[in-house]
Amino acid sequence: MHEKSSISEFHKLCHALKLGELQSDPVPVTGGLLHKMYAVETATGKYAVKALNPQIMTRPTAVNNYILSERIANYAAKFIPALPAKKFDGESLQRLEDRYYLVCDWTSENSLKHGEIDTTHCEKMGDILAKLHRIDFSALGIETPRFSNSALTDWSFYLEKGQENHAEWTGQLLESMEHLHRWNEAAIESVNGLSSEWVITHGDLDPKNVLWSGHEPILIDWESAGYKNSSLDLLETAVYWSESEKGEIQKEKFSAFIQGYKTAQGRISSDWRLILAGGLLSKLEWLEYSLKRSLWIECTDEEEQKTGTEQVSITLGAIKHYAESIPKMEEWLELQKI
Repeated sequence: MHEKSSISEFHKLCHALKLGELQSDPVPVTGGLLHKMYAVETATGKYAVKALNPQIMTRPTAVNNYILSERIANYAAKFIPALPAKKFDGESLQRLEDRYYLVCDWTSENSLKHGEIDTTHCEKMGDILAKLHRIDFSALGIETPRFSNSALTDWSFYLEKGQENHAEWTGQLLESMEHLHRWNEAAIESVNGLSSEWVITHGDLDPKNVLWSGHEPILIDWESAGYKNSSLDLLETAVYWSESEKGEIQKEKFSAFIQGYKTAQGRISSDWRLILAGGLLSKLEWLEYSLKRSLWIECTDEEEQKTGTEQVSITLGAIKHYAESIPKMEEWLELQKI
């Protein structure tokens, strides 16, 4: 991933935030696929410090998006179990020279791997998602988006670049080209048609972003928080929690998640065929970002480039599997009459 933060940077950060002297070297811990996470122990306590990807932070809207997402997390924590970043002098996003950080209190709870998730976890998460969707965030004064700005991706461009660079995923991408164009068109048509039922939500509530103490969860990593269509968010999150270790969408877990949501929220009316097509878009966007990293178009070091290369193959497989699962998921949703 991006270049690791140096020990001297952590000394400076701890001094700036008055966290006390480091008691030991910061320890890299497993995190997401975008940023670096460290366990940092100081004279005042133990903290989880997320060093944000500098390439991402150069985007024009990045800083404001992170500030906004932490405002959402802090407000949501009044109603659901959530862990926002700590505030220092009233600010959640910390800047040190040209780097940005989020700091949280360390917690001993762990996220669940797909093989550890049962139907009780799924039903609980469906309930929490419904409660999140029902929170009135109007006090934050966040403007509702008026339209989607999604556009078709030029997959041929990435194929040509991959062939020029002898990328290991070139054959897999070539085989998927016809499907990618069709899936991309269907996803854009769907999302552009989802102009109502906006809610403010977490935005990336997959299992790695939820810590558990028994069957009690706490929602972390709110960087993607913002407006989203409620039915699309429900679908995508249900899929996250119902996938097996092999990426198969399991009916029992999927149905348990939907039931948990339905019990808390009541019946909702949706064109599930349209929503299911829209569920392809976030996966296609992740595929494009992974291609950019793999091709050094949007990448800072070799570790990040390697992650991008790995994610291209993984994501192509996940998109294909999801597309093949759409008919049966539509059947499950209709059976539950949500």
